[in-house]
Amino acid sequence: MRYVHCQWAAVVEAGVAVAVAAPVVFGVRGLPQVEGAAVAVLLALAGSSAFFGLVAVSTRLTWLGGEKRDFESALTLSNPEAILPTRRESLRRSFDGSFVVIVAVPSLLFGLFWDPWAIGLAVIFVPERIVKGVYLFFWERRHGVLLWRGKVEEQPLGKEQSLYSSPRGATAD
Repeated sequence: MRYVHCQWAAVVEAGVAVAVAAPVVFGVRGLPQVEGAAVAVLLALAGSSAFFGLVAVSTRLTWLGGEKRDFESALTLSNPEAILPTRRESLRRSFDGSFVVIVAVPSLLFGLFWDPWAIGLAVIFVPERIVKGVYLFFWERRHGVLLWRGKVEEQPLGKEQSLYSSPRGATAD
């Protein structure tokens, strides 16, 4: 699957988790009062998430979660036409329902038993993934390639790795 599609899908997944948790929490607990402290905490978490997303994709330091080394050491796909999924298939593979559950359940529990504003915890993934997606989009354009993540048996190493292909070699759907 394409790296960019994976990032955008995570944004949608977090939105789905909030869409599932919010009606339940607000139905049981009622609509929360708008409090400056709760909004400030959520904004601080969102800003931190965006900052750490930027650090993760723009540094080579693995102890900071640096993914840039993965992009730069990506291997070229030996036969892109035979391996690459269509754009729709890549987007479909990128969506992971288990991530929705992993994000929705804690948001739901914290929202019900702690504070209704806690459903906003699901959104802390969104700024990080948006920053990564935008960075990767421009990285691909700057380098003239499409970045993929996956396991291809025909490739060297035969394990989960970063791969790239020419944008012209990818099938458009």
